[in-house]
Amino acid sequence: MVREAFELSPASVVEGKDGYDHFMLKEIHEQPEALRRTLNGYIKDGLVDLSDLEINELFDGIKKIYIVGCGTAYHAGLVGRRAIEKLAKIPVEIDIASEFCYRDIPWGTDELMIIISQSGETADTLAAMREAKKFGTRVLAVTNVVDSTIAREADKVIYTQAGPEVSIASTKAYTCQLAIMYLLAFNLAHQRGTWDEQELRQMGNDLVNMDLNIETALGQEPRIKKIAQRYYQVENTFFLGRGFDAAVAMEGALKLKETSYIHAEAYPTGELKHGPIALITEGVPVLTAITQESLVERSISNLKEIKARGGVIIAVCTENLKEECQVCDEIIPIPAVNPILTPIVTVVPLQLFAYYMAVTRGNNVDQPRNLTKAVTVE
Repeated sequence: MVREAFELSPASVVEGKDGYDHFMLKEIHEQPEALRRTLNGYIKDGLVDLSDLEINELFDGIKKIYIVGCGTAYHAGLVGRRAIEKLAKIPVEIDIASEFCYRDIPWGTDELMIIISQSGETADTLAAMREAKKFGTRVLAVTNVVDSTIAREADKVIYTQAGPEVSIASTKAYTCQLAIMYLLAFNLAHQRGTWDEQELRQMGNDLVNMDLNIETALGQEPRIKKIAQRYYQVENTFFLGRGFDAAVAMEGALKLKETSYIHAEAYPTGELKHGPIALITEGVPVLTAITQESLVERSISNLKEIKARGGVIIAVCTENLKEECQVCDEIIPIPAVNPILTPIVTVVPLQLFAYYMAVTRGNNVDQPRNLTKAVTVE
């Protein structure tokens, strides 16, 4: 908790906000505890054990997985896809729920759908699930709401333990969804024998300790607030990342759009040279995540092209890569953790950046215009 890092106005001492100015900031700071609740009891001696959920039978004979979600849930699924394919060696397709029903899918009998929805009532996601079930496909739901429609209609459900999330812009629900994605990836890898058991134990222990790394990342709040106050007047931003960082970039851009109303686009870093670089002009902020050591050299090469065109680079990077990131104008360091797990930590500075950009612009952070918490119409 980093309450001392900034001043609170007396008006912020409102019931339910625990002294924070807004629910969004409160919920960002609640992420370590939400993560602990979500992981509680599922990791034993480093190995994931989901036997209490009775979901392992869903994965028997599975040769393909579909992951479906909207917005933030879709971004959590992008991370899940990479983790499952890397560790469990199962092909994964991921789709935006609102488009899924328009596909003519050659359904098989050895497939599973993972549905991700914070509210459990997302209309597009519910429609995608019902489409899959028409063809006999097994469905596992990941949601935060007990007895929601999606939870009732799915074959099995894993509940995130994020607790009530009041702010429309999702923060703690997202990191809890990521935690579930990792639990599934680690569990499948162990069951299928596709990854070294000792390495899985280490990653499991690392996942248990991610709450501490989030707390460390929250310690960058004063730095992030100052950066936001320098750039809050911009109207265009870009977010970049490679590998696991690409999905985090998409979530960072979404948070900024939702709360600050600043135009934000996210691209895989390598895609920059295939068109988007034409939009880079003097002073345009480009936020990038640099956490994948094996990809850093290629990423830095792209960032130099941005610098040459006058773009301002704000990097969220792991401590072990700070030296490589000296080309950047602003650096927000986060703990160096296993590269597979970095999305859980990397997203936190981007959430804070979106929050302070919105606050500085005088926006209604918790209830942005035109948005609702649960999208119940298609």
